[in-house]
Amino acid sequence: MNQPEFDRYSASYLDLLKDPVRDFFAGKEPGFFHTRKRDLIRDYFRNKRIDPTGHDFLDIGCGKGELLSLLSHDFASCAGCDPSPAMIRSTQGFDLQVQSGLGGVPFDDARFNFVTAVCVYHHVPPAHRLGLTREAYRVLKPGGVFGIIEHNPLNPATRLIVGRTPVDANAVLLSASETCRWMRMAGFHIDQLRYFLYVPQFAYRRIGRKIESWLGKIPFGGQYALFGIKAITHND
Repeated sequence: MNQPEFDRYSASYLDLLKDPVRDFFAGKEPGFFHTRKRDLIRDYFRNKRIDPTGHDFLDIGCGKGELLSLLSHDFASCAGCDPSPAMIRSTQGFDLQVQSGLGGVPFDDARFNFVTAVCVYHHVPPAHRLGLTREAYRVLKPGGVFGIIEHNPLNPATRLIVGRTPVDANAVLLSASETCRWMRMAGFHIDQLRYFLYVPQFAYRRIGRKIESWLGKIPFGGQYALFGIKAITHND
């Protein structure tokens, strides 16, 4: 059996992510990129006037569980899955499962209200991306939300960082339009597309959060977030 790709990176994962441009952007906050995603998810639910504290959350491709930890008090339950046993081994306190094969999600139908795949799809071969999206649809409850967060290939700094990061050696970036296409083909209604990561950490904590909310529709942020909703049918 072949060793999962990220098992090889697990012990030195943070060191392998280091890059001068990335480190400048994160500043003195090592977890900056994770907290930005947490803030964006919180903003989504706040703007929709949805209280997620009664909802069940699944993070597909959860890695070492950073996002699960940051959102652990926002949801009724948090679960994760990842193809790499070594990546999830150090994560405690969540329902964690190992994904087998390409695109399978090891949870029951209609179990979760909110599902994310954060910087996962660029590691999934294009031929398997629709299958993964359909799996996210399957494990969501009707009316549930799927959030995909990805690197924006239109941003030159993003392309530079990805191009020289060892863990992204086999990455194939995907545009927001491609991600929208997979969502629609899987049956989701596209609810919101937002670009973010325009300003570095030192600016974000001062005035950057407001600036980023203004720039969210301009397709040049370092990453983008796409939220889709699973339809509620008359049989549900």
